[in-house]
This record gives sequence, C-alpha cells and structure tokens, in this order.
Amino acid sequence: MNEQAPVVVEPVTDLVLLRILTAAGLPATGGFVSKAGWVSRAWVGDEYVVRLNTDERHRDAYRHEATVVNLLAGSEVPHARHLAHGDGPDGPWYISERLPGRTLHEAWPTADSQTRQAIIESLGAALRALHWIPVPAGLLPPWLAHAIAGKKPWAAFHPPVVSAALQLVEDARRRPGHDARLLADVTDWIQERLALFAADEPVLVHGDLHGSNVIVDQGRVTGLIDFAEALAQPADVELDNILHWCAKARAFPPVSGEQGLDETTLTEVPGWLHGAYPELFEREHLRERLNFYDMYGELAQNAHHPQPDEREAAQKRIARLLSGHNHLDGLVW
Repeated sequence: MNEQAPVVVEPVTDLVLLRILTAAGLPATGGFVSKAGWVSRAWVGDEYVVRLNTDERHRDAYRHEATVVNLLAGSEVPHARHLAHGDGPDGPWYISERLPGRTLHEAWPTADSQTRQAIIESLGAALRALHWIPVPAGLLPPWLAHAIAGKKPWAAFHPPVVSAALQLVEDARRRPGHDARLLADVTDWIQERLALFAADEPVLVHGDLHGSNVIVDQGRVTGLIDFAEALAQPADVELDNILHWCAKARAFPPVSGEQGLDETTLTEVPGWLHGAYPELFEREHLRERLNFYDMYGELAQNAHHPQPDEREAAQKRIARLLSGHNHLDGLVW
C-alpha cells in the first residue's frame, strides 16, 4: 500500500501578517498570496483573507464593515463571514473567510456570454436579498459621516447621501475661483428634485459595487465583499453605482495604476440585471434620480478634491449634467 506523503504547512514569514494572525488567535501557517489594493494590503490564504488598512482617512472602515457583515448572518446574501478585526501597530486589520472563486474583474474577460449572463442574474438575486436586510436608521460609514459634517471631507465622494447634496454646494462655494453662476444653477436644480426622494424607505446598500467587490465561481456569485461603504439609502443608489461602473469600467481597476474592464464587454449587463431584479429599475422618475446621484458625486469632487485639475474636470461634468447629459446616455436597460 502506498502511503500518502505528509502535508507540510509552511510557517508565515511576513512579519506584518504574522502579527495580525497572532492578534486574531489564528495559526500563523499556510500559504498566503499578497495583494495590493486602493486603501489596503491583503493576504489571500487557503481558508481566510487578511486585510490591513493603509489609509488613515478610513481608519474606522473595518469596524463599520464588521457591523454590516454581522447583519447578514443567516441571510441569503452571499458574503464572506467575518472572523475577526482589530487595531494593531501596523494599522486596522480585518479577517474574513476565503470564498470559492475569484473576483468578477478577474473572471469576466475569459467568460463566454452565457456565463456572463448567469453571473449578472446571480448578482441580481444577491442584491435583492441584500436590500431586504433590516437596516439601522441612518447607517453611514464613520468616515462618510465625518466628511458630511465637514471633517476630512476629501473622503466624501461616494456613495451619495441625498440629504447632504446642498451641503456640497456650500462646500464648493468656499473654494477659491468657484463658478458662482454655475453653483446657483446647481442649487436650483437640486431643490427642484429633492421631492423625488421624499417618500423613500432606505435599505441596506453595498455602496461600492463593481467587478473587484464581487466574487464568482462557475457562473454564480459566491459573495459580495468589502462592505466598508455600506449605508442606509434608497435601493437605486446601488443601481447608480453599477451603471457608473458599466459606463466607465476602465476607471474601476482593482488597484491604482492599473486599468479596469473594457466597457464594451459590459453593454448587456444593465439589461441582464433588469431581467433578474426588475424592481430595482421600476422607481418613478428613475433617470432623474440617477442624474441626482451623479450630481452628488461630481459636486463632491468639485468641492473636495485636493487637485485643481480634478476639481475643474468635475465642474465641466456638472455643466454637462445641467444640460441633461452624462454617462448614462449610452446605456440601455
């Protein structure tokens, strides 16, 4: 009889990862693949994923994410179970279970049309389940709440918070060289549309849904990940994010300096999502509501981006939106 060779488990040698695993009470052994991110480092292991926050602006992000993920326990929302989180000498850290599969961003280019449709239909089912989760009133990521209150406002890009839109106009007015006439028009534009949201019932919204925050395997979604921006807002805030990704996918790479997916490969995504989750598209005055969310994002950039050229580019997009045009023009659902 042939005996199987013993499995050799190598010890972790990365000192930062070792400190995190030790703090979490997990074995410091096994193979981990190191990955970079926009505001974090990550180590992907066989059983769990370890993340380290490297951006001081989002220091409370993992505490918020743990709170949100714990709301999903026992639900039909596919997600990575939260195992531990804490704050160590290297920064805040978060550990979750390893989900089967890889990111949608990684899987999409080689997937055929049938598989792509199945993935998006599975995503629709996952989002419907997410939007049914009871959500605490006023749930906001701490960094976003601080930004809206005028503290560290550079972080206030997304997701949109309807009630804060006019505050962003005032923030933009405090910028040297602002276009007073344009901002006056924006104020009128916003005030004319606030009534569209008066009867809304906020739901649990992921807030940053794109190819890198969806895990897929064999044509289905095995998990939504990175709930650091989750909040209580209208469900079509989620739709706005997804449509923005479809229209400008190259601007959503997994890490800074790389390139996102080719937008031409995503043209059928809105239609597939509509078929799987039609209620998300049935809001009265949907296009005007989506335009409002877009205006929020552009105002945040115009008011708070530290680079003048980025603020100027946002100002031009605001003027175009006031004329009735934006990234939604070429999308079909």
